[in-house]
Amino acid sequence: MVSSTRNDGFVVFEHVQKSYDGESLVVKDLNLAISKGEFLTMLGPSGSGKTTCLMMLAGFETATHGEIRLDGRPINSVPPHKRGIGMVFQNYALFPHMTVGENLSFPLEVRGIGKADREQKIRRALDMVQMGAFANRRPAQLSGGQQQRIALARALVFDPKLVLMDEPLGALDKQLREHMQFEIKHLHETLGITVVYVTHDQGEALTMSDRIAVFNDGRIQQLAPPSDLYERPQNSFVAGFIGENNKLPGTVEEIAEGRALVRLATGELIDATPVNVSRQGQKTLVSIRPERVEFKPEMLPPNAHLIDAEVMEFIYMGDIFRTRLKVAGSEEFVIKSRNTLGQRMLEPGEKIRIGWAPQDARALDPL
Repeated sequence: MVSSTRNDGFVVFEHVQKSYDGESLVVKDLNLAISKGEFLTMLGPSGSGKTTCLMMLAGFETATHGEIRLDGRPINSVPPHKRGIGMVFQNYALFPHMTVGENLSFPLEVRGIGKADREQKIRRALDMVQMGAFANRRPAQLSGGQQQRIALARALVFDPKLVLMDEPLGALDKQLREHMQFEIKHLHETLGITVVYVTHDQGEALTMSDRIAVFNDGRIQQLAPPSDLYERPQNSFVAGFIGENNKLPGTVEEIAEGRALVRLATGELIDATPVNVSRQGQKTLVSIRPERVEFKPEMLPPNAHLIDAEVMEFIYMGDIFRTRLKVAGSEEFVIKSRNTLGQRMLEPGEKIRIGWAPQDARALDPL
């Protein structure tokens, strides 16, 4: 699904294309509107076009076709330093020979801001990221997390209209990365700034975003709030890319009134919500999230679909158990269950009965 542009969009991509060789398109007819104050994430695998879109918005790449507007003004021909955009990169891009204060002063000096105002803005920006005591240190004296905070402060110091972030947390360890996700989100909410964020990390996108644009092959596959993307993916790519997902191949036997009856490869018939299928005989992949599958049939509604399964692998992960099963011919069917009191450990080779509610199964396009 591709979003149409809206006239009131703070950032607008209208029929934007990008080619590096004049033949193949890295970005294909992008139409996207981003509201003022929104946190929008461009999410996708390497080579999907998300970073190229960010670089065109920043002015480091030029669109081959189409128009990009910022606050109602076309910016295709505006140089990067005149766009009023803050940037945060994965590698921090701090000047090693300058102190923290000098790094933050640089974008203010370029804009002709006087010394007294510069000092005030620098103090405020450093306080925003809890780095007020580090103004006289050099980047080499800071940890990775501290350097990223300074890079964020430098992007905010001149009060930009828009902040772009390109994989800004990719170099940090897991615990610090998760902590910084919340810090950035809280800053966004406090300051009311517009953020366009690029990542290939689905968890990061789900945690931080107001909306997510999922890219693949130069196009937006789906544009929606995080909960919609996860709960209601519009195609198999989105279902597979956002979170873990069980996929059972089958053929549509019957379709009517918002319900598809699907015959799996091993002959079982199951109900699913039709998404990318519309007629009898179509091939489909039935998508079911691992946490929506239940070991205990008595916990499910009366219309639940029950099916035989064989345990292939049972993994203890602390707060959850991850069980891999053989279901309808697939040996990669996964259930995630909470580690609750009395939860029984399952053994490989054990035969069990599992189930799920029909509304949790979605009939998508075959990959």
